[in-house]
Amino acid sequence: MDIRKVFGANARRFRLGLGLSQEAVAERMGVDRAFISSMERGLQNATLLTIWETAQALEVRPVDLLDEKVSKIRS
Repeated sequence: MDIRKVFGANARRFRLGLGLSQEAVAERMGVDRAFISSMERGLQNATLLTIWETAQALEVRPVDLLDEKVSKIRS
């Protein structure tokens, strides 16, 4: 699976698990909501800094965002 899609699917799952909107996550990260949207759709190549900031915003470990097993679990 494309690691960008894994990262995006996991970010979306954790965001929804916290009951946060894309806008709320964007505010926590200091980015635009459109960036969060494209990240969740697997269209962004995340840098290490982006992975770290996303993990902090979603209160998870960075490795959790890259776990292929998590992205395959259905809500």
